Amino acid sequence: MSRKNSLLGCCHGQELEDLSASKSSCLYKKGQVIFSEGSKPTGLHCVHSGKVKVCKLGSDGKEQIIRLAKPGDVVGYRALMADSNYSASAVALDDAVVCFVPKSQFMDLIHENMDFSNGLMKLLSKALGEAEERMTQMAYKPVRERLAEALLLLQKTYQQGEGQDNFTISISREDLAAIVGTAKETTIRLLSEFKEEQIITTKGSSITILNPDKLYSICHLYD
Repeated sequence: MSRKNSLLGCCHGQELEDLSASKSSCLYKKGQVIFSEGSKPTGLHCVHSGKVKVCKLGSDGKEQIIRLAKPGDVVGYRALMADSNYSASAVALDDAVVCFVPKSQFMDLIHENMDFSNGLMKLLSKALGEAEERMTQMAYKPVRERLAEALLLLQKTYQQGEGQDNFTISISREDLAAIVGTAKETTIRLLSEFKEEQIITTKGSSITILNPDKLYSICHLYD
């Protein structure tokens, strides 16, 4: 289990042994559903490797990606804590290994491990703040600014290590459009503009960010 910088890094000693004994790991292929919107949670999911998207279907039937998860991140914890159905689905963006901790053990950790409980509260607070910020962006920022922000979000979430010259990620134009909250055709057109301005380069589904400072300037034009 990927514990570095993870909520599960708050566990120690016997708790880790209990986790190792009860957890299970599953390989999800690209596009495979980890859990579905509307279903009942039975435990905690922790991303061990790969990339995961948390997404919802809008009233128009279009997918909206509301969160990206990386190794060490936990997903589905809010529904688990609220004892409610999942409000969104989790899907593998590429091949991913996800660990599963049963609900009973998750609840035991909340009650018995103060560091775990505090870490969970911080996660919930951060998620709420990000949701509020995202609502503001969707309401007021033009699509070009939102696309620049989405590319920087992908870099922030998935870049491994500091000091790399250029960041490259393979992502479908449908998924990128679902992060931005716009049509695939609009995303493709704006990516072409960014490419002409030498901000990015593309090859197939891969996007390489050449000028993150320019992207930052674009997404803060109206701040």
